[in-house]
Amino acid sequence: MTLRPYAVDGRRIVGLDVARGLAVLGMFGAHIGVTRPWDWSDPGTWLDVVNGRSSILFATLAGVAIAIISGREHTFDSAGLRAVRIRIVVRAGFIFLLGALLELLGTNVAVILPYYALLFLAALPVLRLRPAALFGLAGFVGVVAPVLVAVVDLALAGSPPVAGAAGFLIELVFTGYYPVLIWTAFLFAGLGAGRLALRSRRVQLALIGTGTALALLGYGLVPLLQPPAGGIWSVLVTNEPHSGSPFEVVGSGGIAIAVIGLCLLLTGPLRWVLYPVAAVGSMALTVYSLQIIAIAVLDPVLATDRTNWPWVWFTVIALVASTLWALTLGKGPIERFLTRISTRAAVPTLERGHAVPPAADQAADPDGGQR
Repeated sequence: MTLRPYAVDGRRIVGLDVARGLAVLGMFGAHIGVTRPWDWSDPGTWLDVVNGRSSILFATLAGVAIAIISGREHTFDSAGLRAVRIRIVVRAGFIFLLGALLELLGTNVAVILPYYALLFLAALPVLRLRPAALFGLAGFVGVVAPVLVAVVDLALAGSPPVAGAAGFLIELVFTGYYPVLIWTAFLFAGLGAGRLALRSRRVQLALIGTGTALALLGYGLVPLLQPPAGGIWSVLVTNEPHSGSPFEVVGSGGIAIAVIGLCLLLTGPLRWVLYPVAAVGSMALTVYSLQIIAIAVLDPVLATDRTNWPWVWFTVIALVASTLWALTLGKGPIERFLTRISTRAAVPTLERGHAVPPAADQAADPDGGQR
C-alpha cells in the first residue's frame, strides 16, 4: 500500500489543522461528555473548557481558513475574489443541507452546521478588509450584537413562536444555540488572524498573548461587576457557555485566538507527535458528521452511561481512523467531494477573468479539507 500522508511537503499550515482537530474533539466532549461547571480552584471541573469554547474555536478557524483561500496576507484581484465567493457560496449551501440532514436524525445535539453555513455567507462582504479593520469589526460586533440579541429575545419572550421560514431565520440569526449575529464576531476575528503571517513566530506569540489577555478580561470582569438578578443585565453580565454575552464573546474568543497561536507555535517541533490530531482537523466535516450519526445510533447506550468513557472511545476511534485515512487516502471523503464541486463551480469565473488564485496549493479549506 502506498502511503499518501497529507502536509508532508510543508505547503499546508498544519497548526491550523491541529487547532481544528482540538475543536472537533472538544465538541465530542460537549456533546457526550460529563462535566461540572468550571472552577479554577478545582481541577476536576477543568474538562468544562470544552463547553461552548470548542464550537467558538471551530467558528474562528472558519474565518482563518476563508482568509487563506482568499489570498492570506494579500487578497486576490477581482476575478480571483469572484471565484472565491462562488466557492464559499457553494460550500455554504452544501454545509447547510448536510446540517439539516443531520438534524433529522433527532439527536439532542445542537448541530452547528446550519449556523456555520450562514457564517460563510457573512464573510462575503468583508473579504477585502485588512486585519486592523477586521479586528475592529470583530470587537464592535462582539460588544453590540449581544445587546441586540438580548433585546430581541426579551421582545419575543411570551409571544407565540414565529412559524415558517421567518421563524427559522430568526432562530439562526438571533435566538438559536449559535446566533449568527453574535458569532460573526468570531468569524471576523479569524479572518483578521488569517490575514497575518501565520508562520511567523512573532505573529504566533502575539496571538497567544492577545488571546490570553482577552480571555482574562472577559472572564475576570464578571465576578467584579456582580449584576442585579433578573433583567437584561443579568443576561449580559455573565460568561456562562452559550450565554452570548459580551464577556463570553471576549473571553471565549480570546481563548480561541490563544489556542490557534499555541497550535501554530507547537506544531513546528511537535509536527509528527500532533499528526493524529491534525489528521482529525484535516477532515473535520467528515469526522463531525460521523460523530452525529454515531450518537444517533448509540443513543440508548449513551443515555445510560454517565461517564466520560464514550467521549474517550469516540476520541480514540477518531484519532486512529483519521490518521489511517490521511496516511493512505489523503483528504476526507466529504472534504474531497466539497472541494471538487466548489472548485468546478468557480472554474468558469477564473477562465473569464484569466486569473488563478496564486495560493491555491497552499490553503486549508474552511471545512478542513486540503485544496
